Amino acid sequence: MSTWRGRASGFVSGRGTLGNPGADLTRLPIGLDPRGLSLVEGVRAAFAFGIIILLNEWVAWPPMLTMAFAANLACFADAGGPMRSRLVVLSLFSVIGSLLWGVFGLIQPAGPWWVVPIASVVIFCCTYARVWGVQAQAAGNVLVLVLCIALDRPLTGSEALTVSAMFLAGGLWATLLALVLWRLHPYRPTHRAVAEVWRRLARLCGDLEALAKADDPHLRAFDAHARAHRRGVREAIEQARTLIVDLARSRERISDRTAQALIRLEAAEQLFAALIAMSDLIEAEPARARRRRPRRLLRRLRPLLIVISRAIRDDTVLDLARLERAIGRAERGYAADPALHALAGRLFERVRIGAKLSTPDGYRPGGALMGQASLPLATRLLGPLRTHFTFASANLRHAIRASVVTAPALGATLIWSGPFAHWLTMTVVLTMQPFYAATWQRALERIGGTVLGGLFGAVLAGIATTPMALAALIFPLSILGFAARQVSYGVFIACLTPLIVLLVEVLEPGHGSWEVAGMRALFTLLGGLIAVVSCLVLWPIGEPDQVRIELRKAVKAHADFARAVLSGRAEAERSGAAGQAARASGLALNDLEAALARALQQPRAGRHPQVESAMVADATLRRIGARLTALRYATDIPAADTPGAEEAWAIWIITSLARLAAGEGGAPPPDLPRSDSLRRLSAQVELLAGTLHPVSANGPTHAILT
Repeated sequence: MSTWRGRASGFVSGRGTLGNPGADLTRLPIGLDPRGLSLVEGVRAAFAFGIIILLNEWVAWPPMLTMAFAANLACFADAGGPMRSRLVVLSLFSVIGSLLWGVFGLIQPAGPWWVVPIASVVIFCCTYARVWGVQAQAAGNVLVLVLCIALDRPLTGSEALTVSAMFLAGGLWATLLALVLWRLHPYRPTHRAVAEVWRRLARLCGDLEALAKADDPHLRAFDAHARAHRRGVREAIEQARTLIVDLARSRERISDRTAQALIRLEAAEQLFAALIAMSDLIEAEPARARRRRPRRLLRRLRPLLIVISRAIRDDTVLDLARLERAIGRAERGYAADPALHALAGRLFERVRIGAKLSTPDGYRPGGALMGQASLPLATRLLGPLRTHFTFASANLRHAIRASVVTAPALGATLIWSGPFAHWLTMTVVLTMQPFYAATWQRALERIGGTVLGGLFGAVLAGIATTPMALAALIFPLSILGFAARQVSYGVFIACLTPLIVLLVEVLEPGHGSWEVAGMRALFTLLGGLIAVVSCLVLWPIGEPDQVRIELRKAVKAHADFARAVLSGRAEAERSGAAGQAARASGLALNDLEAALARALQQPRAGRHPQVESAMVADATLRRIGARLTALRYATDIPAADTPGAEEAWAIWIITSLARLAAGEGGAPPPDLPRSDSLRRLSAQVELLAGTLHPVSANGPTHAILT
């Protein structure tokens, strides 16, 4: 145990990030991700609006500042992704933002009784836009900022036209710069996403090797390993798949490069499944000496995964002959262990696929991948709106909550107007999330980042005393802020706040830097508290109930997985049903663990008996999934001594999981001997049944899933 802790606990028990939540579900994922640093994004964002500010120092025409501000906001609204969807989102943002600023500037003198209801409807629409994905969510949030700023001062008709035109020009300039003049390689995001999957597989492989090397790893060590790695790898696979399909849709065809990325991802997903089967094999071996061969295999496999990951990320050519020799050496010496030999063959064959696709004359995909058809536009637009338009949806509750909570803040802004009053409404909207745990995390990061960044910005503003010096500082601060956007939200806010302090000095001269920093910190603190309290009081999502819902889905997914593996395994593999069932079970467990994390981080919900039982059920389901994966890849499954016993136990496992998913108790086990291949699996199903339907001395107690 000490060996495993010494080598792997730094990653497994450390603070997670948004991209990789980590093993400890009770801790907020506010760790830093240095791999998210993007200097190119920072330079491009700085050039988009910084050049306009410098130009304004020469022409001295105030509407130029509106154009610069619009370009700045367009950079905030750009959440990345395929070029075509980014073009649509950023263009719509520029048009809608220009209309919002002009219209709300015109109606601002009407007073709060007219303005607030209209603004609340707009805020509802902007926050509900998250149902269309991350890109729409980012644009919707920034449009709320545009609305708040538009209510700062009234506009005449000519002023409204000028402001709208300059905002549109600034937004389109930033769009043109990002997607045409300074266009990144269209395949680079997919390369990096697929490379990230292979890199995470290498980390999973290294941590599993450390577990195999430990003298006596506890079951909790395997649970921590599974939560730390499997959830992150599965999410990375799904993110890469989404990028690949979006890229194919945006180009309206499956190019060779797109198909190549999809095949690499498929190979990585099969590697992932084989490594899960390997973890089941290692966990089943109590003797450290018998784990020597699996440990050696993992030690040889990990460097190969790292080499292929780097080749995919950098789009470089591999020395295939040299790599083939390394693979040949790595796969020797496992013939004496049939189960390990079959897994080794599957693992290294997938490594070969990833390696061949990194050579000039690598595998050329055929037309079978054209099945990723594009959905009709009406379905893509109206489908999410209809799906989430129910009060059970967290997204609809969030949109209603945001519009209701911001109404008083908007009214106060209109009655007691001031140059900084809009920061209160902005903070509430940007901090508030559909779930309490995410809101609490966002509030902590935003408040801490604002205080630190405000202090730094005030010091810089005190040093730069001329408008030209302030404008010149905007470039490095903008590069720093936007480059750190994906490192962590707290770091992003800390790097961005000095830029905002200096922008206020440029756009609203006459305010001291310490005044600006202090007012921003005050409104951020107040807005963060309002957002957190609102998530607890106004239409909160019952996290124990969410855990129960996700747990039922996870049990149902594993029942389907068991049916695919234990009933007609060969046909399920040929049709792809086994792979789809394995993927569905992994996604369901990810959703369950996300719900568990939210419950454990919410006051009082983490101590709920259902949540505690669901934690045990989650670990049990992970083992059931690993065992099913091992059986899926087994070359042969030894039968029990009694004829028909193997089939009877397989039917019992499938039936019991299906009954548990339906909220019923497990089926009575057959009075027949079990083979070694199903003994551990059936024991885990019995443990799951006891967890979901506990029995006391006085009889059955309340079931978890009912």
